[in-house]
Amino acid sequence: MEAAPPFSGHVIGLLKAYMQDLVEQAVQEEIATEQFGFSPTPYRSYDAISDLLALLDDRIESEGIQVGLSETFLHSMWDLCDEVAPHVHERVWMEENINGEQQRIGKAKTREMTYRVLIEVIERRSR
Repeated sequence: MEAAPPFSGHVIGLLKAYMQDLVEQAVQEEIATEQFGFSPTPYRSYDAISDLLALLDDRIESEGIQVGLSETFLHSMWDLCDEVAPHVHERVWMEENINGEQQRIGKAKTREMTYRVLIEVIERRSR
């Protein structure tokens, strides 16, 4: 598999903004879930990556060229995510299980940790 091309600072900035939007959305969902007395459903880093790719697909269709995302950007992100998802999942799992006890973290925290690791990989490759 060919490595995804490096991304510009502008594109990384857009990714960070989109990721923050997803984290904030998850916070609101968690508040609503708690207020209505529902139990949160399990959510893992693979889910966070899938949600990011779905959001990117939507944003590229609606505003891609206007904000500077190329037609090949989604494919590049998909390839990158396929390649690094096991590493991201392992890092998030390790953070959840620090001190030998699995912490119960929610959707927002899972997204935050997943996207932080993903950005680390992207920034390292884009230097």
